[in-house]
Amino acid sequence: MLSFAQFLLVLKARWRLVTALMLIVVAMVTTWSLLLPKQYTATVSVLVDGKTGSIDPIAGVAVPSSLASVFVATQADVIASERVVKRALRIVKTTENPALKERWAQVTRGEGDFESWLAGVVASKLEVRPSRESNVINVSFSGPDRRFVAAMANAIVQAYTETTLELRTEPARQYNSFFDERARLSREALEKAQAKLSAYQQETGITSTDERLDIENAKLSELSTQLVALQAIATESTTRHQAATGKGGERVTEALNNPVIVGVTTALAREEAKLDEMSERFGDQHPQVQELRANIRQLKSRIDTETQKVSASLGINSEVNQIRLAEVRSALVEQRLRVLRLKGQRNDVMVLQREVENAQRSYDNVLSRVSQTSLESQNNQTNVSVVKEATPPPFPSGPRVGLNIVMGLILGTVLGVGVALALEVITPHLRSEEDITQRLMRPLLVVLPAASTQKVSERAKSFVKPANVSPWRLLR
Repeated sequence: MLSFAQFLLVLKARWRLVTALMLIVVAMVTTWSLLLPKQYTATVSVLVDGKTGSIDPIAGVAVPSSLASVFVATQADVIASERVVKRALRIVKTTENPALKERWAQVTRGEGDFESWLAGVVASKLEVRPSRESNVINVSFSGPDRRFVAAMANAIVQAYTETTLELRTEPARQYNSFFDERARLSREALEKAQAKLSAYQQETGITSTDERLDIENAKLSELSTQLVALQAIATESTTRHQAATGKGGERVTEALNNPVIVGVTTALAREEAKLDEMSERFGDQHPQVQELRANIRQLKSRIDTETQKVSASLGINSEVNQIRLAEVRSALVEQRLRVLRLKGQRNDVMVLQREVENAQRSYDNVLSRVSQTSLESQNNQTNVSVVKEATPPPFPSGPRVGLNIVMGLILGTVLGVGVALALEVITPHLRSEEDITQRLMRPLLVVLPAASTQKVSERAKSFVKPANVSPWRLLR
């Protein structure tokens, strides 16, 4: 590998070759640049509003800010797309040029689509550059005709504006058709739910379930209160009847409060007192004593009869209370079943009402989306604003002769240096002390000083080899 000093020696020795190659390349590049046709570039600047264009047509919400950063890059790709370029070609009526069709037929031999081929050619001369940290996009188009490049650049921006509007309205039309169908289905579901609720209300006779349920609950509470009261009365009447039918039945309250029994009991007590008095005075066999005893027996029999009447009355009262108790208990059971049935009907009605509410809510939501998508499909506003229109450029943008000459100079220099190094590798020469030690692999015995004059003696020439002698010859 050559050191930097050896590299400089090689360049010094072969500078004529490097200079010649450099000049040849510069001359060729200059000639090529002068022979090339002039190119003109027209530029249009457009402003794209990312906020207006970042609305989701399905959900109707703004796109998250994390996706807004790629919005401008996406719009740049749309500008350079084949769809936009084809529309621009139709705007400037380039597709109707017969010369271009003949050129297409020669290049492609009639295969493929003419507009696609022409769009590819135009896209190769189109440059779309988004500005840094802004929503401005510069659209440049180059060509040999200054008026055509300006018209084509403006047509591309116009086609992009129309395409952007189509990209927004076409999905909205599709969504509008979809939501129209969904609205029809939602309306049918709502009508079915309403008809089902109305039929069930007519079948059960329920208009206001809460009011009717409150009334039935009040009736149930009232029957429960009556049942408790009747149970107490029936228990008391049964106890009194049992007491009246047993021993000491005359001591029950009804018997003690009976005026007949009270009068007979008073008369019995009076007769018994009189009997005791008459028995002590006349003896047990006296006719008056016997008469008193007969009266006492009659009074006791009357008391028993009245007591039985009271007991029978208590029994009838107990039976009546039991019958009333059974009726109230039956009414309570029936009322409880009615309340439970009414609660079940109320639950069914509430379920049907919720179905109607859900269907109504779904229909309202779909209807709002239908209105929104309908407005979006009819929208003729775009989010693209032209900041600078293209005009026919007064000066050509290419070829850049100065830049090409500089590039040719660099390329020629590199080529010359490369050729010099290649020749040095193919035919190496001894140009320094380092070359002798490395290439000949011999120790350096002595270094002669440089001659003070240009003339060298014949004897010195016979012993000292020239600097440009190939080391391979010295090895022979």
